[in-house]
Parts: sequence; structure tokens; C-alpha cells
Amino acid sequence: MNQKNKQRIAGMLLTLLMSHSGFSQIPYARQIAAHREEYKADFLKSSTSPLKKDDLQNLRFFEPDSTYRIEATVQRTPQAEPFELPTYDGKKKTYVKYAVLTFRLKGKPYELTLYRSLQLAQLPQYRDYLFLPFKDATNGQSTYGGGRYMDLRVGTIKDGKVLLDFNKAYNPYCAYSDGYACPIPPKENHLTVSIEAGEKQFAGEK
Repeated sequence: MNQKNKQRIAGMLLTLLMSHSGFSQIPYARQIAAHREEYKADFLKSSTSPLKKDDLQNLRFFEPDSTYRIEATVQRTPQAEPFELPTYDGKKKTYVKYAVLTFRLKGKPYELTLYRSLQLAQLPQYRDYLFLPFKDATNGQSTYGGGRYMDLRVGTIKDGKVLLDFNKAYNPYCAYSDGYACPIPPKENHLTVSIEAGEKQFAGEK
């Protein structure tokens, strides 16, 4: 095989590899895009929503990044006692520690605590609802200063593992308007790393 043919075949293989790599990323990006459209639509369904249709154009997000889609190890805390979690409007809400999540991000180990709302647990539609509030190094810069939230379900925990997708991290209502009882992420859920995924700081007027 002459040199020209070798170069042609090498070029074809490289193009095929790049095309395959790009294709593998498309489904995930589309999944996140669909999730965000549903997220926006939910604001218009709630009578207590802080946002109207015209406000949705001011929602900002990081580009989908699968490196922030991480498998975490789940360590249950069945003996945990209920406690009062402060909110930004001065009230308190009753939660219980459900589990401690350990994971690695950018080669370093981290830990977050997963909570369960005792109030929501009384409602059938939220019985398996789990709450993950957190802060990170982007707060007050590219993201809301008060931290962000993630939602999980008991049923998503399999064999002591759960998938954490920070691309689905969202702002509390307090990021858009005052007067909401938004839980303050506890100190044990303050990450020193920058989580450049999920929802950014709101671009509209608060």
C-alpha cells in the first residue's frame, strides 16, 4: 500500500472516529435540553411560581457536560434524627438525613448529604422524594449566591449507587423573588470545587 492510500485510509478512520464521538454526545445533550424545556414549563403550571412566561427568557444554563454526571456511593443513615433546616425567609422546615453520598469529581473525592422532607413524605406523590441542596465555588459569581438544589428519588438508588447529574441542578425560588421559604444548604453540603453545570444566575430583575 503506497503512502497516499495509507493517508487516505487514516483520514477516513479519523473522520469516522470523530463522527462516532460526536454522535455519542448528541443523545445526552438532547436529554438535558428536553429536561430544561420541561423545567421551564413547570413555572407556568404553578400558581405560586415567581416567574411568568416573559421571565423564562432570562433563565441561563451551563452547556450540557457529561463529566458532571457522576455515580455516587450511597451510605444510608437510618438512625438519623429529624432536625429543623433554616430557610432564607427565617422559617424552618423539618428534614431527616437520608444518606451520605460519596463520589469523585475531577479526580478528587467529595461528599454530600441527601435529605428527606418529613412534610412532603406525607404526600403520596412525594413519598419517595429526596432533596439535595448544595453550595459550590461558583455561587455569587456565575450561579445564585444562595446555592442550588437537586432532586432524587428513592427508586433511583440501585445496589448502593445513585447517579448524580449536576446538569439538572436548579435554583431555588429565592433566586428569582423574595418571600419564599427556600432551605439553606447546610455547611456539610458546601463544596470547594466549582460545579459549572446546571442552572446559572438569573439574568432578569429579582
